[in-house]
Amino acid sequence: MSEKRRNKGGRNPKLDPAVFRYTVRFSEEEHNRFLSMFEKSGVYAKSVFLKAHFFGQPFKVLKVDKTLVDYYTKLSDFHAQFRAIGTNYNQVVKELRLHFSEKKAMALLYKLEQQTVELVKLSRRIVELSREMQEKWSQKSV
Repeated sequence: MSEKRRNKGGRNPKLDPAVFRYTVRFSEEEHNRFLSMFEKSGVYAKSVFLKAHFFGQPFKVLKVDKTLVDYYTKLSDFHAQFRAIGTNYNQVVKELRLHFSEKKAMALLYKLEQQTVELVKLSRRIVELSREMQEKWSQKSV
């Protein structure tokens, strides 16, 4: 092999690179309007938003319901805590069997079981509420 290909590394060059740049200046009011439109569009970059808007390409305006985002975040946190309780539950049962007599351990396990039943009821109610919220949200978006 007399000819060696050299691998320069890096990205492959684009076929039609964007090399022309323009500067736009906005007044305070125009800037605020622009930012508002940009945030509603959901586009990842301001330059992409400007090009799409300038050339008349359609783009979506996404409206994020803050309450839905908060609800989803809290529900995710609760689910994580619920899984942690399951892990701790197994550890508690092992410790009860090691450190207490069988009668005392059974009494404590009964109390633990009652609390677990309450957690399961609460979990089912949360799933129910989540389904209701999803139904209401999907009706709004139609």
